[in-house]
Amino acid sequence: MQTISRKKIFFPINQAFRNYLKLYEREVKLPLSYQELRYYDHAISVYDKDGKDTLWETVFYPQSMMGPIHAGLKRIYSILKAGGDQTAEEHLHIERIDYCTFGNSHPFRIKIVNNYNEVYDYFYIKVADASRIYGLELEHILSPYWMNFLVDGNTLVEEHIAGVPGDQFILHYLDRLDFNPKRIAKEFVKFNERCFVRLLGDMRSYNFIIDITPDFDDVQFHIRAIDFDQQFYEGKRTLYMPQFFKENRVFVELAIKHLNAEVVKQYQQEERAVIARRIKVQRHRIKDLRDVIMTDRVSFPEKIQQLGDELAEYYHDAVFSRCKTMGEIIERSLKRLLVSSLR
Repeated sequence: MQTISRKKIFFPINQAFRNYLKLYEREVKLPLSYQELRYYDHAISVYDKDGKDTLWETVFYPQSMMGPIHAGLKRIYSILKAGGDQTAEEHLHIERIDYCTFGNSHPFRIKIVNNYNEVYDYFYIKVADASRIYGLELEHILSPYWMNFLVDGNTLVEEHIAGVPGDQFILHYLDRLDFNPKRIAKEFVKFNERCFVRLLGDMRSYNFIIDITPDFDDVQFHIRAIDFDQQFYEGKRTLYMPQFFKENRVFVELAIKHLNAEVVKQYQQEERAVIARRIKVQRHRIKDLRDVIMTDRVSFPEKIQQLGDELAEYYHDAVFSRCKTMGEIIERSLKRLLVSSLR
């Protein structure tokens, strides 16, 4: 059974990282902060359609605060989605502000609605934890998916990632006759490899979503991480491999049932080759991020040593054991991938 640190420490954004975020237009001035949203005066629990507590609360603010908060949230949405263009704000309204009482990040989830057609969207406001933002940046660079987020001081704004949460997919979608289990197994193998290479931990089924896309002759599946708190923080190697979480056991069983060892190895190599190509294309941005991560403190010495030793044993590569920061470990992991892609 995997063991995650009960309470992950939040790490501040150092000046070098903040300069990086400004360079790549991630840091902008926002009209509202995470801390200001904490000044609500009461809340009610949010239940799902089956009457189960979701561990989210809808929060309410004093009347004198409602106008400025809603205006600030609409402006943040304009900055996030439309590059700051304010034209649409007059026909948008904030329908609900929810606060999550579960987990490390305690995010606010904002539901925003278009008055003309009732189409709604979500975005999130969280504490700007450095390791989480490293996770978002690495996802943006190394995965197939564009990540849209903004930082201002200690406030982080994230775009909503649409899809079926992995735990809900298991309950309600996995056994559908029109879903090809081999495609689901293939995607899980690739997702597992992607997380391990870039050291994104704690990918239990409720921390990723499955994007279901009908194709002309079959249904395609894509797995996306939605929680980046555990970016190279823990010391145990298997915490970065989704296959070892009991919550993901059904996906592992699918892979065992439908994929043989040669096919699994093929899919792992395909994913590593694609990541290597992304590194080459984004080499300047990767170098800038690498220069920041190398000396940043986003974990603890004992965790760094444990992870280095376990990766050294796994890869038969003693360099990992000599790494003194998580930045050095991720650099070695990506460098191994690049070297293997040149063979």
